[in-house]
Amino acid sequence: MSQKSIDVILRTKGILPVQKLKLLCEAGIIRGAEGHPINENQYQPNSIDLRLGEVAHRVRSSFLPENETVQQKIDKLHQYSFSIEDGAVLEPNCVYIIPLLEELDLPSSHYPMQKNFFNGAKVGGIRLFAEENLSAKANPKSTTGRLDIFTRIITDYSHRFEEIEQGFKGRLYLEVVPKSFPIKVRTGQRLNQLRIRHGHLVLSDQDILRTHDSDPLLFDENGKPLPLDALNVNNGLFMSVNLKGDENDVLGYKAKKHRDIIDLDNINHYEISEFWEPIYAGSSEHLILEPEAFYIFASSERCRIPKHLAAEMIAYDTGSGELRTHYAGFFDSGFGGEVEDKGARAVLEVRSHDVPFLIEHGQTFCSMKFEPNTEIPEFIYGADIKSNYQGQGLKLGKHFKQF
Repeated sequence: MSQKSIDVILRTKGILPVQKLKLLCEAGIIRGAEGHPINENQYQPNSIDLRLGEVAHRVRSSFLPENETVQQKIDKLHQYSFSIEDGAVLEPNCVYIIPLLEELDLPSSHYPMQKNFFNGAKVGGIRLFAEENLSAKANPKSTTGRLDIFTRIITDYSHRFEEIEQGFKGRLYLEVVPKSFPIKVRTGQRLNQLRIRHGHLVLSDQDILRTHDSDPLLFDENGKPLPLDALNVNNGLFMSVNLKGDENDVLGYKAKKHRDIIDLDNINHYEISEFWEPIYAGSSEHLILEPEAFYIFASSERCRIPKHLAAEMIAYDTGSGELRTHYAGFFDSGFGGEVEDKGARAVLEVRSHDVPFLIEHGQTFCSMKFEPNTEIPEFIYGADIKSNYQGQGLKLGKHFKQF
């Protein structure tokens, strides 16, 4: 019986939604390693979760491959390797490289809409039509950042972390560096997510303002949409940190040192007080961050991502201070709900480098860049897919007991 051909047509540019990701998986453009097919629950509205493989390599330092494969670099820097199939502990401030279970086979050239990527050939019964090549971008998942686990995707011959160029074919590798806590990991766990782009479109500041005017993106602490003249836009939409509250309100958390192991399989399991020092509201609305300590705060504003968009928090600018304001920064379509849900606070993962650093309530902390989806995802972030952080305020990772 002949296989039915499916045409995947990308008429608009942006991030591919879940329904298109599924078709790419059917085509073999995204695939699992042998014996590890892609699972239905890996799909998010605009991305696919990536799974840890079977072995971890302890290496002397981080690296970028440039003119070599990742494996060649691992061989140069290798200290020891070990299986994580039954679980294994990664120690703080050690660099580990873990091959992932996912592989990519991105088309190496593109053709006009009248032709297709594969020059007439069919892959897995699917023909892909598009105006530009496909590329990919990875981010840590929210829980990864909140556990202070530093992760980055690496690919063969690449000179950049997290970004995967058109035409890439091969396995994906994850650099993992636990910072605050030792962690126990296991094959199949998910620390990062991958999205696929058709072209690369980012909303301009004018587009952000127009969108907010009709489909609000930011709300004040009472859930009222911010007026246009209150939005801080400059090559992205800026948000600020919240350090104001009633007496005894918890405004943030500081990670404790030399704690016990966190097993990533244990959800809603660990006592907050064993791993975190709460930061309470006081008479002053400022705080001095200790060098290299790790903090969790929330944004002053509440935000939402309309279903036709996705968003990314952009890494800090050293011109705004010697601090890193987050590690995990991707927001799926639907984060924060509908306008009547009044959005959700963004959780900020913060570390000051080198020197003590003063932060104050309302200080600009992060920038959000918005990208359109090529079409509306068939499901969005929220209750339908049991999203962990929908409607959040200040919230630690899902491994800690929530009250």
